[in-house]
Amino acid sequence: MAVFLAMKICPPMIPKPIEKNSYIHEYKLKSRCHIVLPSQESPSSRRHVLVGSGASLVAILTFNGGFLPLPVWAEDESNGQEDDEKGVVGAIKSLFDPNEKIKSGKVLPKAYLNSAREVVKTLRESLKEDPKDIAKFRRTADAAKESIREYLSSWRGKQTVVSEESYAMLEKAIRSLASFYSKAGPSAALPEEVKSEILDDLNTAEEFL
Repeated sequence: MAVFLAMKICPPMIPKPIEKNSYIHEYKLKSRCHIVLPSQESPSSRRHVLVGSGASLVAILTFNGGFLPLPVWAEDESNGQEDDEKGVVGAIKSLFDPNEKIKSGKVLPKAYLNSAREVVKTLRESLKEDPKDIAKFRRTADAAKESIREYLSSWRGKQTVVSEESYAMLEKAIRSLASFYSKAGPSAALPEEVKSEILDDLNTAEEFL
């Protein structure tokens, strides 16, 4: 009887059926709570992203061009190629140019300069050679005679070079040598005084070649 009264006063709680829609609704709310919109990102997060991206960019530029902007680097390479091409063209033009600019800035026939330089070279070697080594002395003397002969036959009295300092000094050296041997004989030993004078003339001539 007491039990019946208790049941009548406090009727049993009948659990309501749980709707599926409530679970879905709750899941959506929780999911929204964990979504961070771009506008809600913290400043520190954005700084991390920027720093990471900047570091990657610096690494790429350092690897590719040593901190040089890539367009400038490409332009430098292009300029280098142009300089090389100009150098090649200049060398080809110089090869076929009959004239040559010397140290003083004058432009003289290349054939004259080559011939005069050969006289200076061979005559200097002949004067410095030891006369006791007969075979070597004759070889250098013959080379000097040949270069002098070719020089005189091609350029003696030529108006294009007759006023040049190199021409005047070579003529003086050749005349001194010829004058000595014409007086002392072809087999006479050249005195040191005459030899030194001729060498000085050759050195002066070389300065203007």
